[in-house]
Amino acid sequence: MIGSGNVATHMALALYKAGLNITAVFSRNISNAEYLASKVEAKATDRLKDIPNDADLYLVSVKDSAVAAVAKNLELNENIVAHTAGAISQDVLKPASKNYGVFYPLQTFSKNKELNFNEIPLCIEAANRQTEDHLMDLAKKISGRVYSINEEQRQILHVAAVFVSNFTNYMFHLAEDITSHHKIDPEILRPLIRETVHKLQHMSAYHAQTGPAARGDENTMNKHLELLRQFPELKEVYKMMSEAIMKRH
Repeated sequence: MIGSGNVATHMALALYKAGLNITAVFSRNISNAEYLASKVEAKATDRLKDIPNDADLYLVSVKDSAVAAVAKNLELNENIVAHTAGAISQDVLKPASKNYGVFYPLQTFSKNKELNFNEIPLCIEAANRQTEDHLMDLAKKISGRVYSINEEQRQILHVAAVFVSNFTNYMFHLAEDITSHHKIDPEILRPLIRETVHKLQHMSAYHAQTGPAARGDENTMNKHLELLRQFPELKEVYKMMSEAIMKRH
C-alpha cells in the first residue's frame, strides 16, 4: 500500500478484513505509515526503495500530483501496479511496470468514518486483459459493485462525483452558515437532507426536484434574495442555482 491517507486507509482495511496479506505500507510521513501498518499487520516505511519487490499488487493511493513521481521511483518488473485516482490516466504508471491499471473507488472517504466497503463501486481499468482480470478478481473480494470502465468513463464519473458529493456538501456547509448566523441549530436541517437523498432511491433527480425555482415562484425567490442581503456571495449562488433549475423545469 503506497499511501496512508483517507482512501489508502479504507482500502487497506478492507483488503485486510477480506483476508489478504498486506506486506508493507509506505508514506512520506513515517508516523502515518506506522499507524496504518499497525492496523493491517504490515511493515511501515518512508522509503520507496525499501518496499518489498515480491508483492502481487502495488496499490498507489497518494495525491494525484504525486502518482507520476511515485511510479518513476518504482521498479516492479512484471508485478501489477494500480492507482486509485479518478482523474488521471493509468499510463502514468508505465515507468513502474508493463502490468498497470486503475482501482478507483467511487466514494467519499474520511479516515474515522466507517463504511460498508461491499457497497462501494470499484471501477477497474487496465493496460492489458490479464491485469484487468487480476484487478477485477481482487475488487470482487471487497465489493459487490465492480465495474470495468474505460478512462473517459472514469473521468466523467469523477466529474459527476464532484457534483453529487463535493458540491452538495458545500451547499450543506452554506446552509449551516446561514442558520448558525441567525442562531438556529443546523441540526434541524438533517431530516430534510436525509429525505432529499433517500428520494433518489425511488425516482430520478429530475422528478425529485421541488422548491420555488422548480415551481417558478418568483415572489418567494425574491423574498429569499432579500433575506440573503447580508450574504452577497450566497445571493449570487442562490440566483445562479435558481436560474439553472428554472431552465430545466
